[in-house]
Amino acid sequence: MPSLLFCGPKLAACGIVLSVWGVIMLAMLGIFFCSKSAVLIEDVPFTEEDIRNDPPQNVYALYNQVGINCFIAAAIYVGVGAVSLCQVRLNKRQEYMVT
Repeated sequence: MPSLLFCGPKLAACGIVLSVWGVIMLAMLGIFFCSKSAVLIEDVPFTEEDIRNDPPQNVYALYNQVGINCFIAAAIYVGVGAVSLCQVRLNKRQEYMVT
């Protein structure tokens, strides 16, 4: 029977740690972007045209879009963490198997 195990225990543990860190960081960034934090204005991809046409609404829409992108990236990190957790469990189960 083919095994779904494709990484070792240390790499799986590292994946869990990085996933937890990524989810926390990106979720917080998403919250701050959606609340339109002025500190993050440098990270919003607006042009001069956005400022000339309807300054607050266009920039606020871009803030929301960047916030949504952060939440999507956090969800991807949750998926990576789930795969890493499965790898840790498969590695632990393989330790107890007799071959």
